[in-house]
Amino acid sequence: MADFASRVKCVLGPTNTGKTHLAMERMLAHGSGIIGFPLRLLARENYERMVAIKGANHVALITGEEKIVPPAARWFACTVEAMPLDRKVEFLAVDEIQLCADPDRGHIFTARLLAARGLVETMFLGAETIRPLVRRLVPEAEIETRPRLSRLLYDGAVKLSHLAPRSAIVAFSAEEVYAIAEAIRRRRGGCAVVMGRMAPRTRNAQVALYQNREVDFLVATDAIGMGLNMDVDHVAFAGLGKFDGSRPRRLSAPELAQIAGRAGRGLRDGGFGTTARCPPLDEALVTAIEGHRFEPLAQLYWRNTALDFTSPAALLASLQAPPPGPGLARGHEASDVTTLAALVRDPALRALADRPGRVALLWEAASIPDFRKLGDDTHARFAARVFAHLVRGERLPAAWIAGQIEALSRPEGDIDTLMQRLAGIRIWAYVAARPDWLADAAHWQARARAVEDLLSDALHERLTARFVDRRATQLLRRLDAGGGEALLSAVTAAGEVVVEGHAVGRMAGLSFVPDPRALGEQRRLVERAARRSLATEIGRRVARLAALPDSAFALSADHHVTWEGAPLARLLAGANLARPRVMAVENDFVAGGLALRVRERAALYIERRIAADLAPLPALAAAAEAPMLRGIAHLLGEGLGIVPIEQVPEGEIAAALRARLARNGVCAGRFAVWLPAMLKPRAMALRAQLLALARGIATPPLPPPGAIAIAAPAPWPEALSLALGWLPAGPVLLRLDIAEAAIADLHRATRRGRCPLPAGLAGRLGVKAAMLPAVVRALGFRLIPAASLPADHAGPPAPSLVAARRPRPPRPAARPRPAAGPFAALAVLRHG
Repeated sequence: MADFASRVKCVLGPTNTGKTHLAMERMLAHGSGIIGFPLRLLARENYERMVAIKGANHVALITGEEKIVPPAARWFACTVEAMPLDRKVEFLAVDEIQLCADPDRGHIFTARLLAARGLVETMFLGAETIRPLVRRLVPEAEIETRPRLSRLLYDGAVKLSHLAPRSAIVAFSAEEVYAIAEAIRRRRGGCAVVMGRMAPRTRNAQVALYQNREVDFLVATDAIGMGLNMDVDHVAFAGLGKFDGSRPRRLSAPELAQIAGRAGRGLRDGGFGTTARCPPLDEALVTAIEGHRFEPLAQLYWRNTALDFTSPAALLASLQAPPPGPGLARGHEASDVTTLAALVRDPALRALADRPGRVALLWEAASIPDFRKLGDDTHARFAARVFAHLVRGERLPAAWIAGQIEALSRPEGDIDTLMQRLAGIRIWAYVAARPDWLADAAHWQARARAVEDLLSDALHERLTARFVDRRATQLLRRLDAGGGEALLSAVTAAGEVVVEGHAVGRMAGLSFVPDPRALGEQRRLVERAARRSLATEIGRRVARLAALPDSAFALSADHHVTWEGAPLARLLAGANLARPRVMAVENDFVAGGLALRVRERAALYIERRIAADLAPLPALAAAAEAPMLRGIAHLLGEGLGIVPIEQVPEGEIAAALRARLARNGVCAGRFAVWLPAMLKPRAMALRAQLLALARGIATPPLPPPGAIAIAAPAPWPEALSLALGWLPAGPVLLRLDIAEAAIADLHRATRRGRCPLPAGLAGRLGVKAAMLPAVVRALGFRLIPAASLPADHAGPPAPSLVAARRPRPPRPAARPRPAAGPFAALAVLRHG
C-alpha cells in the first residue's frame, strides 16, 4: 500500500469522455472510497448505482440535507461540501474540479484539491482549463487527458418552432424558463423543466418525462451542465448571460461548452446553437467550443480552512485571511460568512460566544445553508435562534421543529410557492441531519424527507400540468413520423373524435369542431390530426345522409341546410322564390364526388320541405280553371301566398271572383290577397327564409306563434312586412288576417255613416287602448271626438249599443264605458 500512498491523478477533458465512469470503477475496485459531486442530485444518482453493485449495507449517501450511513458502509457518495474527510479511505475523488474557479463555491473545491487525499489513490476529474494550476499547486499529480467520445457541432440559430425533437433549451432565469416552456407547450406539445433550485425528486421526475419520451423537449437553466446525462441531441441557448448572485455577466466560453456538451452521448454526435431572441454565436466562440480549446484558468478561489475560534472577531478575521500564494484568490463572500457577520453584530449573541467551543458552535449555526435566499435577515434570525438553544446545552425544541415543518407541509399553491416551501424544508432537512442538535433526529429526518417528497411530487404535477400537453406531443410525434401510416382514430356515439387515444374535438354533421381548449398552434395541430384520421368517417357519414329522415335537417338563419347543427349546404336565390339553388359546403373533408352527393341530399330536403310547408300553393294552381282565377293563383305562387292589392290587375277582384277565391281558400282584402294557410307558423317560417334569401339578407326573427300584433318597428326591412303577412298600423304591426277582418267589420259598421267605436276593438287587435286611435287611423278610419257630435245626433250615445254586434256579448254586470276615451264615433276615410 505504501507504494501508492502518494498517488494523485487528474483526469481532464470535455464532457462525454467517461471521466465519472472511470472514477466510479476505480473507487469500487478499492476496499473503501469517497467521491464528491457538485450536486446533491448527482450524489443521489451515483449512490443508487453503487447500491446496485455493492448493496445498500455497504454504501452511504451524505449530503447537506440527507445522510444514509449504514454501520458497515465502505463506499460514500457525497456532495463536495459534505465529504467526511475525517474518514480514512483507500480512494478519494472529486468531480468537476474546475469549479475551483467558481467565485461562490470555488473555495470548497480548492480545499479538496489541496488537502483531501485517499490512502492509496486520489482522483480529480474536470476540464482541461485547470491543468496549469494543478501543475503549480499539486505538482505531484499525474495528469491524463481524455478526448470526447463524439463530436460537438454548431447548428446555428434555430427558431423555437423549428427545433428538432430531443432538444434542450437553456435559459438563465426562472422567468425565461417559464416563458420558453409555455411557448414550447403551445407550439410543440410540451416539455420537461429542470432548474437548480429543484429538489432531486422533482428533477428526476421531470428528467424521466424527457427520458421516457413523454415529451421531446427540455427547458432548463445551466443546472443541466453538471453531469446530468440525458439523451439530448441538440442544446439551444436562449441567452448568453446570467445574474451570478452579485451582478449580471456573460457566460465564459468554457461555461457555454460545459452546457453545450450535454448534447450527444457515447459515440453519438451532438449539436448546439441559439434560439428565441439569442443572437448567433460568433465564429471564434464556435471554434473554441467545437475544438474544446479554451484559455486556461488564471486563478482558483480559496478560503482559509485553519480557522481561529478564540473569539467571534478572530473567527471573522481568519475567514478573511489573504491567499497564501499565487494562483489563489478570495472569492465572493459566501452566505455563511454573511450570516456570521450578522450574528456577531448582535451583542447578546456575541456575549454568549465567549469561548472557543461556543465560537465553533456559532460558526456551525451560521453555516446552515440559506436555500431560501430571501435577501433579508430571515435566515440570520433563524441561525441566531438555533445557536441560542444550542449554546445553553439544549436540543432544539420539538414543538418548534414540528410547527415549522407542518407549516411547510402544504402541497397546494403555484410553482413558485412550492419551490419556496421546498427551499424551506431543505433547511430543516439539513438541521435534522445533525443528531447532536435534536432529540430523536431519525424521526425528524424521516419527517423532513416525507414533506420534501410531498412537495416535490406536487411541484412535478404543477410543472407537468402547466408545461406538458400529452395529447399534442403524441399527435405531433405520430404526424411527423411520415410514411403515410393511418392514425388510430374513432368517433364515439356522442360524436367525440378520438385520435391515438386523445380527444381532439367532435363531429357535427360533416364538419370537425376542434376541442375549444385548443388554441393557436394546438388548434392547428388537432385540425391536422383530424384531416389525417377522418377521411373514412366522412365517407361513412355522407353515405348515411341518403337514409336520414328529413327531420334530421334544419334551415339556419344564414340560409344553410344544417345537420347536427353544422352547415351541410347553402341556399342561393333561384329563378323564383320557391325554387332556390342548393350548393354543398366544401371543406377539408367534403369535395368532388362527396360534395355532389351532399348537394343532392340537401336539394331533396329543400324540395320536400317547400312541397310540404307550402302545399296549398300548388293545390290552388291545380284547382284554378278560369283564366282570372289562374292569374290570381300565379301571383300567389310568385309571392308565396300573399300579394299586395296594388299588384293585382284592376278589376280582377270583382264580387263574383271574390266568392270563387273564397271557395278555393283565398282571401281578398283591402290591402292584400292571401292564402290563410300561409300565415301558419311552419309556412310563415319557410316563407320568411325564402323571402330573405331573395333579398340577400339573413332570415329575420318572427313573432311567436299566436301573436296578432307586435310593436313597430319590425325586426325586418319595412318593405318586407306585408310580404311576411304583417300590416303596418302606426305604432304596431298587425297580422294580416286579423287586420283585414277588423277593417271589413268597421267598413260594414260605417257604411251608412259614422258609428260608435266598437267595444273590445283594442283586445281584438291585440293592442293597448291608448294605442287604438293611432292604429284605427293607420287602418284608414277617421275618429270623431264625442264632444264634437251634433246635439241632434240620433245615434246611440254609448258604444254598448254597438257591442251587441260583437261575436261575444258583454257580461251582464259590466258597466258601459267609452272604448277610446274622448272618441265615441268613427267615419270611413277614403282609401286611395
